[in-house]
Amino acid sequence: MPLRHQPAPPTPWDSDLDKPIIPASAYVHPQCSLIGDVQLGENVIVAPNTSIRADEGAPFYIGANTNIQDGVVIHGLEQGRVLGDDQQAYSVWIGEGTCITHMALIHGPAYVGNECFIGFRSTVFNAQVGHGCIVMMHALIQDVEIPPGKYVPSGMVITTQQAADRLPDANEGDRTFSHHVVEINQALRAGYRCANGIECTTPLPNSADRNGFHSTSHNGQVGQPLRAEVVDIIRRQLRQGHRIGLEFADARRFKVGSWQSGPAIASTH
Repeated sequence: MPLRHQPAPPTPWDSDLDKPIIPASAYVHPQCSLIGDVQLGENVIVAPNTSIRADEGAPFYIGANTNIQDGVVIHGLEQGRVLGDDQQAYSVWIGEGTCITHMALIHGPAYVGNECFIGFRSTVFNAQVGHGCIVMMHALIQDVEIPPGKYVPSGMVITTQQAADRLPDANEGDRTFSHHVVEINQALRAGYRCANGIECTTPLPNSADRNGFHSTSHNGQVGQPLRAEVVDIIRRQLRQGHRIGLEFADARRFKVGSWQSGPAIASTH
């Protein structure tokens, strides 16, 4: 086990020396600090310079397909627990398919549900964030329960239940963006695992692009769709007579001479 992934130290409140549980499908960056009774779900990605420290409050649970981005801190008080979806007590529970983004702080006791988005530098402390919530940047959520599906604007301070109950619903665009971030981080997880010689897989499948444009790998696998505004820009450029040139790597990938030129794209369809 790498030095940064280690058991919790013995303390007056816990002498079990629990170690992190990391499934084979997860990717935890070597520059992440992962300490104590932390259980990761399948396909979790933990980015560099994160601190997930279950040495005071414990245990922590991070659900499948969740991404923990650069600079995130997850910690918990010695006392205080939340009820996880498995009906067990946790210092911190983070659900499945959730984005904990750059520099966010999740401090237990805290519960963050499935398919949530916690924005840059936002703080969740002694609080519950229901399934499908979108929390934007620099928000504070403390001592409250956010109902499922709510939207917390950037800079909001939510410290009373009355304020939490008045929050607007997240819209479909917010949820789509959150799902897109999950997909991007799953691609990063696969890429990091491949680059580190763990496992190389084909690109993740994605739903058909409604605009008719897809990003496609050299072996025909459909990858991430282009956003509508990008498609519009491309079509305008093509109508003005511009052409799109293609380059791709052959099976040797990233080796000298492995990049090839493809045919130009002229059609707007």
